[in-house]
Amino acid sequence: MSEPGSRRGRAHDAEGAREAILNAAEEVFAEHGFDGARIDAIAEVAGYNKSLIFHYYDDKLGLYSAVLKRIDQQASELQARILEPLLADERLTSDASKFRAFLRTVMQLIFDFLVEHPRMLRMLAWEGAEGWQTMRKIASQFNSDDIQLFRRLLGKAQEAGLIRPGTDPYMMLTIAYSTCLSYLTFTPMLEIAFEEDLSSPDALKRAREMIADFVIEGIMTDPP
Repeated sequence: MSEPGSRRGRAHDAEGAREAILNAAEEVFAEHGFDGARIDAIAEVAGYNKSLIFHYYDDKLGLYSAVLKRIDQQASELQARILEPLLADERLTSDASKFRAFLRTVMQLIFDFLVEHPRMLRMLAWEGAEGWQTMRKIASQFNSDDIQLFRRLLGKAQEAGLIRPGTDPYMMLTIAYSTCLSYLTFTPMLEIAFEEDLSSPDALKRAREMIADFVIEGIMTDPP
């Protein structure tokens, strides 16, 4: 009969193996995209036999999904920590100054998370190049509660007259996210074209605030 400590040790080893495999998979998927990534390469980077990868994740698609789910979980935890205190305010969607501050926090959160997850940026770039065919296969595995929550909040703010009439909540979310994503994706190219450092901490901070201003001023009504 196994000792409890041995079982804990095996559980710890399994957790470490999963983490190493996910880290390696994220690196390889970011470098080569889903189609170009090979399980052999992921196993080599992780330092584990590929049979263990199949044991944990079934196939390459299962591994890809697990990588994205881990990133999504990290985003959800960050969002809960930063936004929940703001969401608890009953006046959030009726007070212009509170809602404006909330939108700025959301934009900063999106931008900073993308900056801190460059491999995610590259994986999304590969998805776009491959026609989002892989994402379509696994999209149903991801929770859309956060999107629905923001949609309801934006709808309430619009009813309260804080957001311009006729502005579509889904379009707002799309513009907010894609603006951050596009800026960070094309920064290396623009640095070449403009011969200017656009990726320093100060430059990124300025860009983040300008994007927030662009989105907020574009959707909110003018103050009375």
